[in-house]
Amino acid sequence: MNKLAFPILAVLADGKFHSGEDLAQRFGVTRATVYNAIQSAEQLGIKVFSVRGRGYRLPKPLTLLDADQITQACGDYAPWFHVQVLAQVDSTNRYLMQESARGIAHATCVAAHMQTAGRGRRGRSWHSQLGGSLTFSLLWRFQCGAAGLSGLSLVVGLALVRALHTMGLTSVRLKWPNDLLVLQAGSWHKLGGILIELQGDMEGPSAAVIGIGLNLELEADLQQQIDQAAMGLNQLAGAPVDPNQLLGHCLNQLAQHLSLFAEHGFAYFQPEWTVYHAFEQQAVNLLLANGQSVPGRVVGVAEEGSLLVETAAGIQRFNAGEISVRSAA
Repeated sequence: MNKLAFPILAVLADGKFHSGEDLAQRFGVTRATVYNAIQSAEQLGIKVFSVRGRGYRLPKPLTLLDADQITQACGDYAPWFHVQVLAQVDSTNRYLMQESARGIAHATCVAAHMQTAGRGRRGRSWHSQLGGSLTFSLLWRFQCGAAGLSGLSLVVGLALVRALHTMGLTSVRLKWPNDLLVLQAGSWHKLGGILIELQGDMEGPSAAVIGIGLNLELEADLQQQIDQAAMGLNQLAGAPVDPNQLLGHCLNQLAQHLSLFAEHGFAYFQPEWTVYHAFEQQAVNLLLANGQSVPGRVVGVAEEGSLLVETAAGIQRFNAGEISVRSAA
């Protein structure tokens, strides 16, 4: 994106018209430079209305991310975090993985207004748009090795559910191992997902880069790019959700949950996680990596976080990297 594009978009975030002349004077550039900056934003899929004689405006007002507001919304845990807000990045996870290798501080959170190459589990793309999603990554360092982090994605999901519940969104549920769902019109819709990448030895100190994407508002053209039913938190809440408050609440809960996880492991959270599991005691189809589909009934999660499913072969354990779970309903 053109370096001037996002500062201009920040001005347009009020949803009002701003003339090219006023924008040019504000930034000390020519009107042609303003035009070129807006063109570069539109090439990333950002819609900007242009009306002769009135200027430019966004389709509707946006609340943009602000590091100070996010930190304040973390409450008592604000001193724990180092929050960075980027205008644009290919992937917050990739960025933070690189910074982690350079020794960036524990509990650094990187959020982005625009993520151009976001990734989900098993190599899937994560689609995002300006103001339509909250995408961020959190670096969390552990004294144990990667072998001791089994069930981490489930604990992260539980923290997010608790955060959303504190904001009044109490219908949000979990899908093993890393999705947030809500039941609408008789079918499950995806609200967000988690991607965790690990650094370090299997036995020694390790670091987890916890990537999180939450849908705020899905426009029709973006919905068509997603291969499953999805919806945004704005629709669920019935009003626009403040992304700064949302991220602050998420970080607050993540601090609590990750601290307890480091001390007790997933077994500490197992009973409560089961309460929020959307498919608990439900019929499901397990889609294995080799393309095979296995029908069964979910009977719980094990103490280390694997999914327990009753199949024709008896109760079996499945690990997160092996399968995708779909409701059989």
